Amino acid sequence: MITTLIAVDGSDHSLRAVDAVCRLAAAGLAMDVHVLNVQIPVESGHVRMFVEADAIEDYYRQEGLAALAEACARLDRAGVKYTRHLAVGHVADTIAHYATRLAAEQVVMGSHGRGALRHALMGSVATDVLRRTDAAVTLVR
Repeated sequence: MITTLIAVDGSDHSLRAVDAVCRLAAAGLAMDVHVLNVQIPVESGHVRMFVEADAIEDYYRQEGLAALAEACARLDRAGVKYTRHLAVGHVADTIAHYATRLAAEQVVMGSHGRGALRHALMGSVATDVLRRTDAAVTLVR
């Protein structure tokens, strides 16, 4: 059984990654599927001065659940069993951390398909995950 981590941000790109995993499962690949959404932390001290920690945590939870909703619905329709994870942190670091923690053999992510120049200037979560994990990283366009 292959432990598979799908990084989901709610975008069409990440949903295509979910669909790719559903196709692999339908083809008979035995997988232990984990679906992860990472919320970017509120870094501003000003926000934390005026908003209670519980409200910020609730915000992260609601945003994470919303981002995972369609991915989980697609996995449910395909009959793929999975474990859902919500996290807050630097996106690439957190994905790599979960891949290590779960001993994932593969990470599946959607690619936003940006051009080479834009990628060189801005970097890429996928590239950062590749650098931070030993798991195979599959990008789905």
